Amino acid sequence: MVPILTRDNLLIIGALLLITFLAIRVFNGLIQARARTREAWAGIAVQLKRRTDLVPNLVSAVKGYAAHELQLLDEVAQRRAEVERATGPATAGQADLALGAALGRLLAVAENYPNLKASDNFLELQQNLADVEEKIAYARRFYNRSAQEYNTRIQSVPALIVARLCRFRPVEYFQAEATDRKTVRVSSTH
Repeated sequence: MVPILTRDNLLIIGALLLITFLAIRVFNGLIQARARTREAWAGIAVQLKRRTDLVPNLVSAVKGYAAHELQLLDEVAQRRAEVERATGPATAGQADLALGAALGRLLAVAENYPNLKASDNFLELQQNLADVEEKIAYARRFYNRSAQEYNTRIQSVPALIVARLCRFRPVEYFQAEATDRKTVRVSSTH
């Protein structure tokens, strides 16, 4: 009778246990990286929502002084709706670029109206917009860094093997880089 727990069998069992342990550890690391990326995306979504919530108030403030700029006001509203309909980082990034450009033009028009520029309500809206712009930039950097770490991890050995077996997919980057668009200029001078 041949003993079942021979030295060779114990080595095979040990190797299988080690491989299983490493696979579980890699899998858990991938789950954590994906969760961090999702959390980072939620941060962008919150800031984009804050920004789109400011748009109607800003449009309303400008409309009272520059009613003849209806085409621009309509464009801002349309770009706001595109941001709200965006389904992922790539489409949200493109929609955000378009909204930022439209807001920049809206604020440029507002510069032509001294009474509007001096309005406390408008100044507060401009300050809130500047604050949100800064937070969007920070959230974008955090998300893209998390996305890069996650994407690199699922493409690197040994995580690549586990990622393919468990169908981990790369995530999109949020492509609204500050260098790709004109910064929304906010002026608080009277």
